Amino acid sequence: MSNFRSRAGALLPLVAALLVAAAPAHAEWDKIRLSGSLKVAVYEQFAPFSDRGAGIDVEVAQALASKLGLKLSLLPFPAGENLGDDLRNMVWKGHYLGYGPADIMLHVPVEPQLMNENGKVTIFAPYHVETVRLVRSARSMPVFDGIDALNGKTIGVEKVSIAAMVLLGEGNGRFRDKVRIFDTAAEALEQLKAGQLDAVLANRSEIDSVFRDDPAFPLNEVAFQRLPRAGWAVGMAVRKDDQEMARLLQAAVNDMKASGELQAIFARHGVHEQMP
Repeated sequence: MSNFRSRAGALLPLVAALLVAAAPAHAEWDKIRLSGSLKVAVYEQFAPFSDRGAGIDVEVAQALASKLGLKLSLLPFPAGENLGDDLRNMVWKGHYLGYGPADIMLHVPVEPQLMNENGKVTIFAPYHVETVRLVRSARSMPVFDGIDALNGKTIGVEKVSIAAMVLLGEGNGRFRDKVRIFDTAAEALEQLKAGQLDAVLANRSEIDSVFRDDPAFPLNEVAFQRLPRAGWAVGMAVRKDDQEMARLLQAAVNDMKASGELQAIFARHGVHEQMP
């Protein structure tokens, strides 16, 4: 019996440490649950995902809040200079101007490098795979047989985007003189529709939402050296300590995938959802 007591006594500090470590995770979730609201950060001017209180990410946020038995409190915010800034401002610290942090941020790339560089957050639950595509006017560009077909064509891109980076940098800038920069991809796509551009390089989801498989504006894959051809998964982020929250949100996303609810949200916006 004395041997058992000595072993039990030795285990007590370990048990206590585990309880202390587990407490913050549950405490944070309890705090959110008692507030009655789930604060979700989404990007501003980011159609079709979030723009003026509507979009795919807004509906995903509403569904997640509902599954957790909470009301949705939406926190739209402008993109910072990099993702690390966005995660700091909207997930683990809050912006110096006074908004944030949220309980969860949507549309976060689920990639190892970003995870390694941002140790104060957990990035998880991918719900879509984004790719970059070229959408062209079938009238002004009836055939596309490779990147050389862009020579002499006026191409629109969104400023500070992957599409702009790869197009402007291709071949030591050989397309640069014919590239037109817009504040948003939606603006570029509307100019293409109006006949002011020959093509637009943008995220496929942005193209889908505007043209909805219109045969007058076909899509093509373009092989740029610095562009990940398989695309990139996007998910969500919470504070590193909010593991109970992460577990509940992951379960909610799994349920939305299995039931078809997630696919239906994308379809309402004309977007072909690409599962991770």
